[in-house]
Amino acid sequence: MTDYRITTLKTAALFAAVFLWLAPANAADIEAGRRKAEPCFACHGPTGNSTDPSIPSIAGQPAQFISTQLYFFREGNRKNAQMSALAANLKNADLNDLAVFFSAQKAAPPKDLAPEKVEAGKRLSQQFNCVACHGAALLGQQHIPRLAGQHTEYLRVQLRGFQAGTRFDMDGNMTSAARALPAAEIDALAEYLASLGAP
Repeated sequence: MTDYRITTLKTAALFAAVFLWLAPANAADIEAGRRKAEPCFACHGPTGNSTDPSIPSIAGQPAQFISTQLYFFREGNRKNAQMSALAANLKNADLNDLAVFFSAQKAAPPKDLAPEKVEAGKRLSQQFNCVACHGAALLGQQHIPRLAGQHTEYLRVQLRGFQAGTRFDMDGNMTSAARALPAAEIDALAEYLASLGAP
């Protein structure tokens, strides 16, 4: 069996494992999520809008994306000392409750950025067809994150992590897309994405 086929089968199995327990997400409780989210507020803010550019804003992210990332932290696929520790004892119902709470919060408006950087980043996003996965307005969909309005620094670090192969990538798409990007293009793309509004 080829390496490609083995990787594809592993990815399919991981998708299946994640989405089987996500099925009951409709029963998630937004008020329970708010109570459970209190430990998250110190870093992500009480409405999921982080003021630290190195910490992602999670307000308005797709619920399925939030619960999936929490699952990956819990299971050790994604690694971050603080997030892994916080997620370690969460049950599936907790992941779903947290996800519906943060996804229901309104994302903060983006900051104004240099027009020339925004234009360069827009061209790159079109070149790499970011909308194919992240949605027409880059607001995310299902298990794929909203990029619009995310912190520039956080986006920059994630793209560099995909490029270096140090950031967990379930299907390899982001690693492949980021591999050929020089630092200046990563910066321009991050600036552009951060400049976009989210509803």
